[in-house]
Amino acid sequence: MTIREMTIDDLPAVYHLGERLFTSATFPLLYRTWDEYEVTHYFNTEPELCLVAEVEGRIVGFAIGTTVEKPGTAWKYGYLLWLGVKRSYQRTGMGRRLYSEMEKRMLKQGVRMVIVDTEGDNLKAISFFKKAGFSEARTYIWMTKTPSKEKE
Repeated sequence: MTIREMTIDDLPAVYHLGERLFTSATFPLLYRTWDEYEVTHYFNTEPELCLVAEVEGRIVGFAIGTTVEKPGTAWKYGYLLWLGVKRSYQRTGMGRRLYSEMEKRMLKQGVRMVIVDTEGDNLKAISFFKKAGFSEARTYIWMTKTPSKEKE
């Protein structure tokens, strides 16, 4: 297994793997934010934080991150946006290796804290991130609304 920076030729495989992992049935809210623009935007703006895991020439995992600077402070945050591993490679250490490489790259960029979010009932992800050293900072509520046109 190799962890490396994503190339332009990897974009379709990463996008389609994300489509298989982040389905509306499994992650109704995440599904709505996974699209081709999500992958291409970060590939074009922060390629050093777009990683893939490759086995025998096939993409079987990916991690996409970004950094955020808080104006008026010295703080720079890393934000792990997406971490996906093909189901047959989950629980093999691949996700841990992808995250470790991401964290190393973020530290080189001066990040002082890494942030990740997941759905509150995604117990596998919560367990994974706790094992990686994350703690639950605060409980927050994320509310959604689908606006509709009112009758006149």
